This record gives sequence, C-alpha cells and structure tokens, in this order.
Amino acid sequence: MTAVAVGATIAVQVITGPGEDDAASAAEARARQERATRSQDRDEPAKAEKAVPAKAAAPTYAEAMAVTYPLSGDLTGPDTFTSAGPAKAPGKGRVIRYRVDIERGLPLDGELFAQAVHKTLNDRRSWGGGGDRTFERVGADGKADFVVTLASPGTTDKWCAKSGLDTSEQRVSCDAATTDRVMINAYRWAQGSTTYGDEHIHAYRQMLINHEVGHRLGWGHVGCEKAGELAPVMMQQTKYLTTDGRTCRPNPWPYPER
Repeated sequence: MTAVAVGATIAVQVITGPGEDDAASAAEARARQERATRSQDRDEPAKAEKAVPAKAAAPTYAEAMAVTYPLSGDLTGPDTFTSAGPAKAPGKGRVIRYRVDIERGLPLDGELFAQAVHKTLNDRRSWGGGGDRTFERVGADGKADFVVTLASPGTTDKWCAKSGLDTSEQRVSCDAATTDRVMINAYRWAQGSTTYGDEHIHAYRQMLINHEVGHRLGWGHVGCEKAGELAPVMMQQTKYLTTDGRTCRPNPWPYPER
C-alpha cells in the first residue's frame, strides 16, 4: 500500500453542464453594462432637448405697408370681387359709409388693403380728421355711399372707361364717378411710382386712397402752387410733382398740418 503524504493537494475538475459558462458570462456582462450606465448617468449631464426654431413673427402693419410687391402691369383679373368685413367709424360728424372690394385672384393682401383704407381715411390729417365727417366700413351686405376697389390694371381700365377715363397708358387709378366704385389700380398699389420711390411706398399708398376718395367727395385736380412746398393731395402725384417749373414735395394728406 502506498502512503498518501499529509498536506498533499488533490486537484478536482468540476464539470459544468452545457451552456452554463455562456449564461454566466452573459449575466456578468449585463451587470457590467448596468454599472457602466449608472456611472455614465451620474458623470454626464443630461443632453439638452433639440431646439425647435421659433416661428417668424408676422410683419406689423407698418412693415407690410413699407414693402413693394411684384405685380404685372398687364394683369387682367376676373372682374369679380370679395368684400372686406365691417369696421366702425372712430370719429365724429357725418358718418360716410363705404365698402372695400378686392378683385379675386390678386396676389396681394386684401386685409392689409382694407386696413389701410380705414386707417388712412380716418387719420387726423385726412378727410375724416377735422371732426365734420367720419368713415365707417360696411360689409358685403351693408349700404355704402361708395366702394373703394382694389383691382387689376385691366379691370381698373374697364371700370374707369365707364366714366370716360383712360387709365391704361400710365396704369393709374380713378374715381369711376358714374358708378359706385373708387378704383385703386393694383399695379400702383403694389409697385408705387417714381415720384415717391420704393422708400416711400407707405406714403404713396396713403396718397392713392386720399386722392381718389377726394374726387368722390367733390375735389378736382390742382397743381403745385409754390416750389418746395408739399404737393396738394389732389395733384396727380403718380405722374409728376412739377407744374410750370414749380416742383413740390410728395404729400399724401389733405391737411398735413393737423
């Protein structure tokens, strides 16, 4: 018999079942991943949410009125119209009721046009600013004394011709006095005139409104009376600012001194 030395080490091989090593390794890997994730959450700041671009603010009335818009001088619309909604008369005196019509299909802001007409006519420097009259805008079904109409050049020519006026050569506006329409040529509304320039398109649009409504109120054309002074609003400022060698400055108001 062979003696076994005391303290000798006996090696024992442990045999595991199939897949147990893989399962153990996977479990350990998952544990390591969880520890790493928790550590990352502690060490790294939270990522900021993706910024959403802010929507551009709509232009103000003054900003929209200061911009020229593309529009062909040869455009002819369908000669059908939509009407703006009502707006109360803000002043005192006799109430003059008008409607605003915009020709269908125009690539222009009809709401801006309606707002401009109401603001301009009721400005203290305009026909309604003296306290003797005020302007109220009626809707499609309201009874109006006249209709301020924004129309294409071709349609403007058609309505102005009803009153014997030729607006085709210089694409100008008119008071079609034998009808109920005061015609504002959309080409001029969009593009302005050389007498005012692009930088004064807002004032030019005010002049268009005041000039043509002035005809409806009974005022005729006048010229430049004194060189260097403000042009009378009833001067044909779209065409010129000089009369018999006297040149006036552009002016959109009947009573600019108010």
